[in-house]
Amino acid sequence: MTTTSSGAAVSWRKSTRSSAGDDCVELAAALPGDPGILVRDSKAPRGPVFRFGNEEFAAFLTRVKRGDLDL
Repeated sequence: MTTTSSGAAVSWRKSTRSSAGDDCVELAAALPGDPGILVRDSKAPRGPVFRFGNEEFAAFLTRVKRGDLDL
């Protein structure tokens, strides 16, 4: 769990499909009253955090599942 600068607690999680290492991203629900998904690099937990709206993140996941992205 991480505390944001405003003091709110954020609980991060990794995919169950990620390897045992730290080479993956972590996700968290955005803060209450601020819908969306937070994403960070698991190797840099104090590094930048990216916020995506629910529709943006759903569209991204759809494209990943279809294989539309060069990742």
